[in-house]
Amino acid sequence: MIDQEQEQAVEIRLRRAGIAAFAAGLVGTLAFFAFFPGLPHVIDWGAIVTALIVGALARWACQSWMRKRGASHS
Repeated sequence: MIDQEQEQAVEIRLRRAGIAAFAAGLVGTLAFFAFFPGLPHVIDWGAIVTALIVGALARWACQSWMRKRGASHS
């Protein structure tokens, strides 16, 4: 019973960290396209798709790092 609760707690932490990493990647990429000098300051579909991809990659990297770190500390 305790193992199941610990597993659920780990999954909740992974989910929250994944959401935060996705949001940071998304907002960071959109901010880059919006404010970087030399680029047109227009958010188009290419910037939105790129931001979604970067957010997904950030989520994947964060969750895999946390799983690896958790496995090495167990």
